[in-house]
Amino acid sequence: MTLDSLRSHDPSDMYSAILNFPRFAREGVEIGRNSPSLSKGKARRIVVLGMGGSAIGGDLLRSYIQSFPEAGGVDIHVSRGYVPPQVDAKTTVVASSYSGNTEETLAAYDVTRGAGQTLVVTTGGRLNELADENRDKKILLPGGLQPRAALAYSFFPLLYNLAVRSELFGAEVREETERGIDEAIALLEKLTKKYSAGPAGSNPAFALAEKINGNVPVIYSASDRLDTVNLRWRGQIQENAKHLAFGNLLPEMNHNEINGWQHPEEMVGKFFAIFLRDRDDHPRVAARIDITRRIIAKSASGTQEIRSQGESLLARIFSLICLGDWTSYYLATLNGVDPMPVPVIENLKKQLAKK
Repeated sequence: MTLDSLRSHDPSDMYSAILNFPRFAREGVEIGRNSPSLSKGKARRIVVLGMGGSAIGGDLLRSYIQSFPEAGGVDIHVSRGYVPPQVDAKTTVVASSYSGNTEETLAAYDVTRGAGQTLVVTTGGRLNELADENRDKKILLPGGLQPRAALAYSFFPLLYNLAVRSELFGAEVREETERGIDEAIALLEKLTKKYSAGPAGSNPAFALAEKINGNVPVIYSASDRLDTVNLRWRGQIQENAKHLAFGNLLPEMNHNEINGWQHPEEMVGKFFAIFLRDRDDHPRVAARIDITRRIIAKSASGTQEIRSQGESLLARIFSLICLGDWTSYYLATLNGVDPMPVPVIENLKKQLAKK
């Protein structure tokens, strides 16, 4: 088996989209650096409207900012759906839709007119038109990608705009973010070179895809910092590999789900547990993960622990995202499916359009 034989299942070239993630990240930072700045007034809350790959950028922003004890007292809420939470003059709304035509995001955007300010993140479409009509500030992104492959564009411009330029979260966040961006992109370049090599050598991404192949992966992590990374792993496996994946967060799963790893006996043995870990996991959560893995190993087809790499939180987050993206890619090729298109989702949209 060679990389070329694997890529024969990838006529739409998702390989290049994942390979170019570090470049997209650098471009995303520049887009954020040159984007319209928000007003200097302090916001009490940021509400991000989005779905799927377009919402992940907001989720990552929330997970990242919440790791700072003093982040200016600004709450970040990601709203997935048609009806957003109430907004007021102290709310900044971020409407994120890569295509600009996401049905739920357009509906939610329409009812957030009472916000203090609105920032639209898109490539175009109806959302771009509405932003012009309403004179909203915009971050225009490069097009031509699947939304999930455009994570660097949906996250880094938003991060730089809000955490560095607007100074909403204070000096500590601004300084750490600027340092973290540089380290994260450098680490992404290093890991991408390693993970993109296919079956050659000891490629952790391909090796993990082989372990998952034929099983159902269940992704576990702490609820702090890595909750969005956990969600990203599941989404990438589901969309790229067209492969079921589930997940949960600790410590909550220790109070319910852990007891379910017993039945049905003939099925539990087809589940493969993956534990995403970070050096700053709460000590008691770290202990829970150790014990949970030992318990689950008695029933699962296998377990694997994956530790984040890097010094800054941004680097550690994206070290795990990079591995998850490449693992999902190789799992798609092992499944013999094209990782780029999502025909079931497109069919669903067509049927909804008829209602």
